[in-house]
Amino acid sequence: MTTMLRQSPLAGWKTPDQLVQDQQGTATLWMVDRSLTPRFGCKGPSAGEWLAAQGLPVPAPANSWVEIHNGRIARLGRSEFLIEGSETIVSRLKSSPRADGVYPVLRQDLALALGGQAVRNLFAQTCSVNFAAMGPAAHPVVLTSMVGVGVVVIPEQIQGVPRFLLWADCTYGPYLWKTLLGIAKELGGGRVLAEIPGAQALAHESQP
Repeated sequence: MTTMLRQSPLAGWKTPDQLVQDQQGTATLWMVDRSLTPRFGCKGPSAGEWLAAQGLPVPAPANSWVEIHNGRIARLGRSEFLIEGSETIVSRLKSSPRADGVYPVLRQDLALALGGQAVRNLFAQTCSVNFAAMGPAAHPVVLTSMVGVGVVVIPEQIQGVPRFLLWADCTYGPYLWKTLLGIAKELGGGRVLAEIPGAQALAHESQP
């Protein structure tokens, strides 16, 4: 039996020679492709209770998120969840028997991280949500659109520098990547990084 390898929606749109290291996050505006991060989705009236039964924390308010080891659980609306974490956690969720009222959601997302001192300017040009007025400490999850594409966005602030995690339908991957990268370059940034700056130092330490 042949196992298909996962592939980023951006395969062919960025090459290894474009990827640079920037562990200190000094770029004015940088982008990282996170599409191959392990993730799982589920929804339904019993989805929250099922996740709790798996030993995972569940965000109570709609459109909020909580940390887990090496990742997060985001509540999209009232009864849908997006989980990112270690391969161990995601594989366990995929293989665990699901209760009545729990339905899997295929997550083949384009997933990006964008950050740097100018990143809020990029969002101001491409999205109607005023993220500057939003407190990241409240762990908000925002369902909105950017340049005509529906996206899920988590705003963060790491060591005083704004950072955004973004998910979108993978079929819009090349368009969204090319458009955002072009705007980032106009704003004096546009570095394509191999990984999120300070990813090792900022790895989540909370246990599932």
